[in-house]
Parts: sequence; structure tokens; C-alpha cells
Amino acid sequence: MQEIIFIIHIFAVVGLIGLILMQHGKGADMGAAFGSGASNTMFGSTGSISFFTKLTALIALIFFVTSITLGVMVAKQAKQAAASSNIVPMVPAQHAPIPQPLDEV
Repeated sequence: MQEIIFIIHIFAVVGLIGLILMQHGKGADMGAAFGSGASNTMFGSTGSISFFTKLTALIALIFFVTSITLGVMVAKQAKQAAASSNIVPMVPAQHAPIPQPLDEV
């Protein structure tokens, strides 16, 4: 199960990188903010959300869910491994009585 989630995670990472690189940056039309285009402001137009933006949000959600799921699974495995190991916890040794020095006569 962990391998399947990891593969989905890798596909989500590659998909996010590809979608982000394909999208048009909001600061790419800086010249439009200074008079050549009134509809595109310096921080982008306030229109509807594009398909790429919705798809990026969906893949980012998949990325976050798989990240959290993998983290929980690894933590659970580590806890089980620690519980099933043969390591005996250290117990303080009992103090032996201190030998008394012999009286030299």
C-alpha cells in the first residue's frame, strides 16, 4: 500500500512542476500595468479561475494528502519496530555492599 501511495505522490510532484511551469505568470505583463493594457493590472486580472489553476489546486491537494499519509504510515512503522525490537531497557544495577577495609593490627 505504501508503494502505491508513493507512486501517486511522485506523479503529483511531477504534475505540479509541469503545471506551474506551463502557467502564465502574473508579473509577466508588467508593461501592461503602465498604460498599455487596462484590463491586466500589475497583480493580474480578477477574472474567473482558469482550468490550469483548478487542476493545480487539485494536484496540490493530492500532494498534501499523500504527504500526510506517508508520514503517518512511516511513524506507525517506526513505532511498531521499536515495540517489537529485542532491546531491553536499561535498568539501574543494584548496588552491591561496599566491602569494609580489614583492620590491620
